[in-house]
Amino acid sequence: MKAYATENIRNLAAIGHGDAGKTQLTASLLYVAGATPRWGKVEEGSTVTDHDEDSIARKVSLNNNFAHLEHKDTKINLIDTPGYAAFVSHARPALRIADCAMVVVDAVHGIEVQTEKTWQYANEFLLPRFMVINKIDKEHADFGHAIETATQSFARSIVPFTLPIGSEGDFKGVVDVVHQKAYEFDAAGKAKEIPMPEAGRDIFDRTRERLIEIVAESDDALMEKYFADGTLPEEDIYPNLAKAIAASKLCPVYAVSANTLVGLQILLDHIVEFAPNPATHEAEYGYKDNSLEGDKISRKYSAAEPFSAYVFRTIADPFAGRINVMKVISGKVASDATVCNSTRDTMERLGALHVIQGKTLDKINEASTGDIVAVVKLKDTQTGDTLCDKANPIVYPPVEYPEAAIAFAIEPKSRADEEKISVALHRILEEDPSLHFDRDAQTKEFILSGSGQLHIETVVDKLRNRYHVEVALHPPKVPYKETITTTCEVQGRHKKQSGGRGQFGDCKVIFEPLDRGAGFEWVDKIFGGSIPQNFRPAVEKGILEAATAGSVAGYPMVDFRVTLIDGSYHTVDSDEHSFRAAGRKAFRAAMERAKPTLLEPIMDVEVFTPQEFSGDIMGDLNSRRGRVAGMDMRGKQQVVKAKVPLSEMLDYQSKLNSMTQARGSYHMQFSHYDPLPGNLAAKVVDDAVKSGRVRAHEEDE
Repeated sequence: MKAYATENIRNLAAIGHGDAGKTQLTASLLYVAGATPRWGKVEEGSTVTDHDEDSIARKVSLNNNFAHLEHKDTKINLIDTPGYAAFVSHARPALRIADCAMVVVDAVHGIEVQTEKTWQYANEFLLPRFMVINKIDKEHADFGHAIETATQSFARSIVPFTLPIGSEGDFKGVVDVVHQKAYEFDAAGKAKEIPMPEAGRDIFDRTRERLIEIVAESDDALMEKYFADGTLPEEDIYPNLAKAIAASKLCPVYAVSANTLVGLQILLDHIVEFAPNPATHEAEYGYKDNSLEGDKISRKYSAAEPFSAYVFRTIADPFAGRINVMKVISGKVASDATVCNSTRDTMERLGALHVIQGKTLDKINEASTGDIVAVVKLKDTQTGDTLCDKANPIVYPPVEYPEAAIAFAIEPKSRADEEKISVALHRILEEDPSLHFDRDAQTKEFILSGSGQLHIETVVDKLRNRYHVEVALHPPKVPYKETITTTCEVQGRHKKQSGGRGQFGDCKVIFEPLDRGAGFEWVDKIFGGSIPQNFRPAVEKGILEAATAGSVAGYPMVDFRVTLIDGSYHTVDSDEHSFRAAGRKAFRAAMERAKPTLLEPIMDVEVFTPQEFSGDIMGDLNSRRGRVAGMDMRGKQQVVKAKVPLSEMLDYQSKLNSMTQARGSYHMQFSHYDPLPGNLAAKVVDDAVKSGRVRAHEEDE
């Protein structure tokens, strides 16, 4: 493929709700443009962008995938983003590098919850938008209703650039409002101009007038002319449409059917005419080094600037290895170039450059400013890294992913699986930064966290199918803790004589409860030599060793102070081991008198829901022993804030989906520990006894 000048490149990210038809739209655009000889269909599993086994089987896009086409000497890069709630966060890095968002809306359902969420993502990056109302050929499709829901949901000037001719099964053509022409389409999606239909002429006139108003509002001089003449001449309308779209003052809307190819050729024509090219952006901003501090520096989308690129996707290909996908932000780059990874302070040799068409990589010699290319087998580069000219360093801030919403404990089914799981998960995490994998230091479990249960299930499938690793999932253990509630003074005395040198250690200590979150405090108040200075730390070590196993249910003891006040020793038999044993015995003695209790983790929870479900959400949180702290509005969504015990939130995602018709989401983070109510504490203790977590204390040697 030839290299394209920056002004002849268009980068569009298709965003929207799941099942709106983004993947089918991408496949149909490729076919209409002649980029693929075969028309890919989602139902057949033959689309270019959903090419992996999991996506084909589920008929769901799981991550960002890529395709490109050429139309009217312009290269159009298409990024097909996921729309299901569990995977929709992947749209953020796609929108970070796209120059225009293509918002795909189902003509039957109108604006849906993930449409709103991805629209907000586009707002974060100040991205111009096209809106494509798809599936107009379907039963109950309503272009007018879809426009109405879009206008109500989004505070933006949304104006149809094409209007449908016919609806449902009779949808055969469109009226181009900009060029004032009408078209019908054949089975291959080729447009044929027809006379403007008289039916619906009033709708066309109103739409055309609204379009002229928006163009006038985008410029003060045009506004004066509009007020003076009551309209604008054609020579003032057409040249200013692209400017209004690039300035996010106008969002054009297109009527199409990806299933019948109606309207797609006009959409492609308008993408070339009106979608912003990369150089439309003023500049990208970064920092001089990877501390991401200090004054910002800028790079224009210009071939005259030093080379820099942002890596926004990593693909773990079983054959090609690691594939890094990047957008060239400034300058240009050739195959086999050596560049600096300024995020990690390392040098990388790029090797061959490629453009991506689904799962196919095609080599190119050079990439221009604004283009999207892939490189393979880089040593250190990961998603979010910056590559640049070493003599002119810049680091672009990485995209932040939302916190994981659900977590599972993951357990290999065999020893062979245990040996392979870490390598396999490392590769999966390279592809998907929204996943988190770590080991809980307290429960000793491996925890896999993601956006939802479906997200985690796809990881398990990938482990089994791609890496041949079998794992079991179960809810993670709740990391309870223990503490004491009263003060007591105890003695720990360890004495053992079995011939020869014996063991002797004796200490007196005071145990006191502390405030939540205070941890452990050690105070040495011995004056004199009742215990030599070199043995006193051993008493503390012994107490801490015993505290890790707790007293009530085998959970760590926290938030208490131990004060060493007295003791005794033997000049021959005393040693560090003996005083550690004395410390352990002092802890056990204190637990009989200090009234230990269980603590449970409390989470700060924010639930995002359409307003009509907020009452049900609050009632459900109260039933989970939650304390609702308040509500506010963020855009069109109600946010319910509450503090809820972690043990009550392990199954919350599925409950939330059922309450909100899968239109709600939530995130949570640790807040503090609270005492566990007595009836629940008894159950936790019973479970600990049954699992063998609580064992009789072994005799100190």
